[in-house]
Amino acid sequence: MSEPVAPALPTPPAARWLHGLAPLALLGVLVAVFLRFGPIGVLRESFPPVEELTIERITLPQPGEMRVRVVNGGPEPVTIAQVLVDEASWNHTISGERTVGRLESRDITIPYPWVHGEPVTVRVVTSTGLTFAATLDVATQTPAPDPRYLGTFALLGLYVGVVPVFLGLLWLPFLRGLHRKWLDFFLCLTIGLLVFLGVDALAEALEVANRVPGAFQGLGLVIIGALGTPLLLSALSHRGGRPDNGIRLAALIALAIGLHNFGEGLAVGAAYASGAIALGTFLVLGFLLHNTTEGLGIVAPLARENPSFPRLALLGLVAGAPTIAGAWIGGFSYSPLWTTFFFAVGVGAIAQVVFLLGRRYLNAASLTPLNAAGLILGLAVMYMTGLLVTA
Repeated sequence: MSEPVAPALPTPPAARWLHGLAPLALLGVLVAVFLRFGPIGVLRESFPPVEELTIERITLPQPGEMRVRVVNGGPEPVTIAQVLVDEASWNHTISGERTVGRLESRDITIPYPWVHGEPVTVRVVTSTGLTFAATLDVATQTPAPDPRYLGTFALLGLYVGVVPVFLGLLWLPFLRGLHRKWLDFFLCLTIGLLVFLGVDALAEALEVANRVPGAFQGLGLVIIGALGTPLLLSALSHRGGRPDNGIRLAALIALAIGLHNFGEGLAVGAAYASGAIALGTFLVLGFLLHNTTEGLGIVAPLARENPSFPRLALLGLVAGAPTIAGAWIGGFSYSPLWTTFFFAVGVGAIAQVVFLLGRRYLNAASLTPLNAAGLILGLAVMYMTGLLVTA
């Protein structure tokens, strides 16, 4: 018969922390030894440095002046030797030293007589002879954050995001008079709308991620935003173990749509600031039709609730107002890095809402032909109205 094993003595807190930090300390020593005595020196002498310089944005603040923002996303410092505009070398000034360290950025100011409406190509040549280029398709003066342009971008966000959402909220009285099976149909239609928005936002995030400097890992930003957001929302929405009711579902849908619209505002504001789109009546009409369906998605879970007007207005602002903020930021200080991240956050928020609605209305017991038709119709509606949005 084996003797009983004595229980393990509790580990003192100081010893526990020592056990946890010891591997990290040893790892730091190993890295220091590798950098000091490893083969890096031999390799540096045998191979040329790996340089990576990203031209993040070209702006035209005033006639006769151009500014180019560059970011070093590579492993090695990069020294700017020359700047070419349309194949010709131009004098320029740099905000800081010519050598750009890893993850550092510089603003290059060039006195260049750009012509409105014509394309401009900028090439930055490094001390090793490597060339990094970017093209501004349409030369137009970059908006400054003055009252005129602040109002212009606010109106853009109002027409594109706020007005359509509030128009969609007007469907609430119609939904209240529906039979239960038709209400489920419109809730499944909401799922279709959100799935389309989520896939569209994911495509936008991956596209913009290609313009993020390599060291910032654009794909990693997409993964963090798309996976981290639903986990955070799930943790916040289930505090206390309360079940999801109509108001909470509507709030989550409004939040998800708002995060998506913020990313949309970033992209639209940046495109407008660079002259890549024209703000015509047809464009505004297309966005109105496309985004009005978002309001329908918000009020669908409220058909059996009795929300007050202030609460409905708040839901509309949560979903629509971020478009204005996004248009401001995109128009005046566009960054591919933040645009990628916020599109990914929108994807994650939408995925969380789709999961909550899907497990209730698209499970084995609830997936009727009518519900399936609602899902497909939601996808089709977003696709058809999206055809009217030209950029």
